Amino acid sequence: MSQNTPATLAPALTGERADLLETLGKHRDFLRFTANGLTDEQAGLRTTASELCIGGLIKHVTSVERNWVSFIMDGPSAMGDFENMTEEDFARRADEFRMLPGETLAAVLENYAEVARRTDELVASLPDLDAAHPLPAAPWFAPGKQWSARRVLLHVIAETSQHAGHADIIRESLDGAKTMG
Repeated sequence: MSQNTPATLAPALTGERADLLETLGKHRDFLRFTANGLTDEQAGLRTTASELCIGGLIKHVTSVERNWVSFIMDGPSAMGDFENMTEEDFARRADEFRMLPGETLAAVLENYAEVARRTDELVASLPDLDAAHPLPAAPWFAPGKQWSARRVLLHVIAETSQHAGHADIIRESLDGAKTMG
């Protein structure tokens, strides 16, 4: 049992930050739930026409969240050079979407949990959610656009939610299990 006294506990977040983290946490839980009870082999199975698998989706969402949190802290240089990606860069990105030999679901989930802790700590401690950086040069971003920390967090929530839905379909195709219902 913890020996913390009220004076040593961090204050609970309220308002917008609490709402952002609660929403992100809910969608993280949906994504993690799709992996409940799976073996490493099952986590790497493709069960639809897509190349996606549950373990790969969790790896991808982990990478996305990590990179966007780095963007909040360090700006566009943290994201890499999308306009000059090499074949090796594309291959590394494709590997985010699959379980590679030797990878375990437990390790993938622990990595995701660590990134989530880092994100949650950052959101709690950011001086200003309006702080913005220019987006990195990339074919999918309009030149000259900026995103605030708030906008980045909304993007991470949307990305997590979208991929939790993908994972739910993959899991249902695998063994009939559903996140909801």
